[in-house]
This record gives sequence, C-alpha cells and structure tokens, in this order.
Amino acid sequence: MARTALGRRRGTRSGSKRRGYFMTASPLVVGTVVIVTITIALMLGVVIGSNALGGASAVTDSTTNDHHGGVGVSQTMQGNEVVGVQNLVGKAKRDLTYLRQRTGRGAQTLVQDAQKLAQHEREALHKAMQKFGGETNHGQTNNNNNNKKKMKIHDNGNPNDLPEYPYLEHEIPSDYTFDHWKPKGGDRWAEWKDGDSPYYIASPMIQQHSDDIARSRRLHIQNAMKFAWSGYETHAFGQDEILPQSGQGHTTWGNLGTTLIDSLDTLWLMNMKDEFYRARDWVRDHLSHDVSQSVSVFETTIRSLGGLLAAYDWSGDRVFLDKAQDLGDRLYPALENPSGIPYGTVDLHDGRTGNIGWSGGSAILAEFGTLQVEFRYLGKALGEFEKYGTKSEQPFHILQNMSPPNGLFPYYIRNHGIPSFANNILTFGAMGDSIYEYMLKIWIQGGKKEHMYRDMYDKAIQGMHDELLQKSSPSGLTYIADKRGNNLDHKMDHLVCFMGGLLALGAYTDPQGLESDRAQRDLKTGKALTYTCYQMYARMETGIAPEYVQFHGGNDFQIGSSGNHYLLRPETVESFFILNQLTGDPVYREWGWEVFCAIERYCKAKYAYGSIHGVNNPNVRADDKMESFFLAETMKYMYLLQDPDTEVDILHKHVFNTEAHPMRIFSEL
Repeated sequence: MARTALGRRRGTRSGSKRRGYFMTASPLVVGTVVIVTITIALMLGVVIGSNALGGASAVTDSTTNDHHGGVGVSQTMQGNEVVGVQNLVGKAKRDLTYLRQRTGRGAQTLVQDAQKLAQHEREALHKAMQKFGGETNHGQTNNNNNNKKKMKIHDNGNPNDLPEYPYLEHEIPSDYTFDHWKPKGGDRWAEWKDGDSPYYIASPMIQQHSDDIARSRRLHIQNAMKFAWSGYETHAFGQDEILPQSGQGHTTWGNLGTTLIDSLDTLWLMNMKDEFYRARDWVRDHLSHDVSQSVSVFETTIRSLGGLLAAYDWSGDRVFLDKAQDLGDRLYPALENPSGIPYGTVDLHDGRTGNIGWSGGSAILAEFGTLQVEFRYLGKALGEFEKYGTKSEQPFHILQNMSPPNGLFPYYIRNHGIPSFANNILTFGAMGDSIYEYMLKIWIQGGKKEHMYRDMYDKAIQGMHDELLQKSSPSGLTYIADKRGNNLDHKMDHLVCFMGGLLALGAYTDPQGLESDRAQRDLKTGKALTYTCYQMYARMETGIAPEYVQFHGGNDFQIGSSGNHYLLRPETVESFFILNQLTGDPVYREWGWEVFCAIERYCKAKYAYGSIHGVNNPNVRADDKMESFFLAETMKYMYLLQDPDTEVDILHKHVFNTEAHPMRIFSEL
C-alpha cells in the first residue's frame, strides 16, 4: 500500500516553509522577539532578585494557574539562594523558542504571549515565597471543575530529563477548507507505539499552545455539526435518521426520533442552544414511545433512554425526565425475565418480549450487560432506585456466580431457565465489548463503593492481559485478539478501540493508586493499543479505518476480508479524548484532528455525513447512510477532544454511557 515517506514528521507541512527559522521572519517580527527576550529577562530578573533576598529555609510549592491549563509550577528556595532558578531561566529560553515558532501570528501576539509568560512566572515565584517556610502544598483543588479536571498535569520540573514535546502546530484559520486534504501516511509518531510517554509535556507554554490550537480546531468541528444538523432539521426532523446523500428521512429504530434524541447533549455541549431548544420542543410536543413495534432493548436504551437522561442532566428540563420514565417503563418488561437475564427485544406498545432472531435464541452479553448506567440513573433521578436500578443490576450478580477463572465471558448466554453459556468465543469486540466497560462505569457511577463491579473489571482485565493481548510483527503493535475455544483469532474490530480509553480510566481510578504496578501496566497497554488504533486510520489511503483488521505475522495487519468499510464509528476518537483529558498529552489531539480531516474529506455528503465502503480508495464516495451515533458519539468526542474549556470531567464528575451520553455520578446529583 502506498503511503508517504516514513520519516516525515508533524513539524513540517508539504509546500510550506519550516517554522522556527529566524531567516524567514520579517524584520518587525525579529525586532519583536528581541523585545520579548528583554521583557522576559527583565521581569524574571526583578522577581528572582527580589524574592531571593528573603530566603531562609527550604520549601516546595505546587501552585496552579487555570489560565495556563491548570499546570502546576514547583520551585525550591534554600538559604539565601533560589534553588531551581537555572531551571526556570532554561524553561524561559525554551519558551522563547516556542515564541519564535509562532512568528506567523504577528508581533502584537508575541508581545502578549511574552507578557503572559512573564506574569505566570512572576506569580508562581511570588506564591512560592509567600509559603516560604510553610508546609508543602501538592495540588490543592477548589470547586472549579476545570481546576479539578486538570490537576493531573504538574510542571514539577523534568526529573526524567525527557526532551520537550516537539510537535508545535499552527492554529487552523477559520476559513480553512478540507477539499485538498490528504492523509500523511502511517508509521509516524512511533515514539508512542509501546505506550510510553516519550516527551516532557507539562510546560505551561506547551499546554497553552495545545489549547490554543484546539480552540481553533473546535470551531471547524462545531461547523461540521451545524452542517449535519441543518440537513437533518431541514429534511428529516423527528425521523430516526437522515439519508445524507438523498436527504430523505428514514425510520430505522421504531420511529422514535433517534437521531434527534441521540444528538441532544451534543448540541448542548457544542453550545448550539437554539438548535437544542427547537429539538426540546419537538420532544415535548411530538415524541411518543407508544409504537406497536418490537425494538432492540439495548439500542433503545443506550441511544434513546441515555440521550433523554443526558439531556435532562445537562439542561435540568423535566420534559426529558418525564419522557425517559415513559420509555423506561415500556422497556421494563424485558428486565422481568424469570432467568434474571433480560430479553433482547420488547414491543413498546404491548410489552411482548423475546430475543433477537439471529442470536439462536440466546441473549447477547454486551446487550444485557449494557443497560445499567441508564436504568440506575433513571431510578436515582426518580427516587425509585430499587425498581429501575436494582432490577437492572441482576445480570451482573448472575455473571459473578458464573464467572470463569479468567473473568472473561462467552458472548451468548441462554436466558431460558437457569442461565448458561451458549458458545465459547471471547472478545472485546462486537457482542462482548461494552459489558467490560460497564463493570468499571457502574462502579464509578455509584461512587466507587460497589466493589463487586470493580473486582469483576480487574479480573477481566487480568484475563485479557494473560490470554488475549498480542504484539504484531514486524512493528510490535499492541492488539487484543479474539479467542475461539483454545485458539486465538488474530483480528481486532474497530469496536475494540474503546479499550484504550477504558484502560486509562481504570488506571486513573485504580484503588491501588495510579502509581501501582497494575495501574501503570493498564495505562501503558491503553496507550499502546490506542496507537495501534490510530495506525488503523493512518495506514489507509483515505486516512480512515476499516471495520476490522486481521493481523498476520510479518505484515502487521491487513483490512479484514469483509471489513473494507467505515460506519462513522467513534471508538478510536473516544480513546483519544479520554487519554488527552487524563494525561494532558497533546499528541491525541493531533491524531484526532487527522481523523476529523479524513472524515471531512471523504465522508461529507450533500446533506450530512455518510459511511464509506473502500477505505483504501481515495476516490470513494460517501454512502447514503448515517448512523445516529455519528452525531451522538463521533462528533461529540471530536469536539470534546479539542475543547479545553469543557465542563465535562470524567475523573471527578461524569460517567459516559456507551453511546457517549455523559451524566453526573450519583454523588454529584
């Protein structure tokens, strides 16, 4: 497969000059940088000189500044000298290099950046001196959500002497177009392949620069959402889906307005409030769940029930909770199976239940194990937790009693009579995936008190490491294989790519602590797996990943024989978002922007966005099909990844259902 040169890096652009060379700058910019240098030197000199006079005993202080991405700055004062001044001056020099690399933004911006930098350093040293002789303060938080969310990134120096993150990009102009965008090819960013943290990223200037770029990209993602929503609102408002090429409405999920409901919190989080309230009015005036049709309990729960509950959680509008209760009551008969394992389908009018026909009469693991976050929230919001929440939890208690030694479950379960396994296939892909997600998220949702769920999660992740985790040849890419009986199937679905983010979230919330061997193992695996998922995009001619890949010795991976299509899936970008919010590493924003550019270039249709068949065909045309999860998940994760100002806080405040609907954990209600 043709791809760009292996050595090409993100530090250059085709057809443009390399940034950072003074010889390409105008005299005005060169003069400005000289002024910047003098400004910083004078400001730092005054601060260091005045503060050094009063030294007496040693103190280390970590302070936060939310304007600079919540990054802490540590300085140590000892005797009559300021220990660490050399480090500070060195960092100032590195920051000047960064400023030189931003010459394209103009002289006035450079002066403003210099003033911000000097002010930040002055305040940091001043706060350190104020605590002179006092006790150490590591990462105090306040009630500001953004502070709590970003306390993970501390600039306590560079103890491992890592090189600084080198990939400083330009901000994206507001009039940028994607018509001629081309993918850059695979095998880049290889430093991240094994799940390492190869660069020092905690510098305030690196974090600030990443945030600035992200805000410029955020605008384009919002514009993409506006384009797709306008097509839907104009041509298919209230329908389950819009056909993005023909502009027709389509009933797929029982005529429940699925795209509208699935998109509500995306509209809210993207600050598209006018569109949100027009959709709210439709929900209030037209949404009815009284339809004589058998629907998927799983899909209706994660898309419609989850969408309504998240809209209620963010807006506080009771209309959404009332509609959610009505839908929850109509889905409820599926939970009342005497076996304790819910049915897969239910008629929303008369309550008749059954299992999906093609499953051989069995219940599907990922379906009955992915209802609990929604029904538990519904019960909590209504004050009827035992009815909705406790009832939905019953399958996990049954599985706990059936649990194999490795903690991994075959994906077919007989749910007539006493539950039993109906096959021997283990997978973190289709039909198995999200039950492992909900083991962790139920535990987080309930305040990390229901230990059974965390224990099941940790046992399953250990089993995954022991039996399914593999490395490709020759590149050593990390992937999670399937297992059929005693034999490994070396394929990996795009669906598996959610695991990079899940493993990171599990590591950051590990009861043993983030620095424990287990948490560090899981975080490293999550990062390495996410790099593989990024390569599934980058190595394709369109820059878009296939539905699944097959790993072969000596050739890493190839497109699966029936997987040469992309359904606008979100899982890889989901992991980018989670890893960026938890670790602060700017690289995930770079990878996510590449994926967004590819979608803009190859999936944009006349009225919205469509799936594609032929991810290695640069002449591919978008299909006349857009799943509701593209607006609910893919676009939302794209936006949140590039939104440093979001209120979403996955570590302290919110839990996402598997359809990317964020709701507050119980302690925040």
